[in-house]
Amino acid sequence: MNPLGGYKPSNNSNHPCPDLAMMAERELSVFFNAVTQLFGSEQAELSAEDWLHELIESDGLPASAREWRLITTKVSTRLASGVNGSSISTEFTNA
Repeated sequence: MNPLGGYKPSNNSNHPCPDLAMMAERELSVFFNAVTQLFGSEQAELSAEDWLHELIESDGLPASAREWRLITTKVSTRLASGVNGSSISTEFTNA
């Protein structure tokens, strides 16, 4: 027996989940692609994990694009601090 066989998506267009899922997917995708271009795929994977942890730590799901962007901003700030710190330490050890 297929447990999802009887499932039918709601026709209620006021249901927030599809919109929230789309906003989350879009925000994480844009962030992941930007980090990949700037720092490489390994750092992008680590940053995506950090982004997901930040989402889990938040008080409920963000309800607007602005709230999703705040998650990205927090993770981006940590990413920038880590990259700047490792760049500086690499400069001093290579000097």
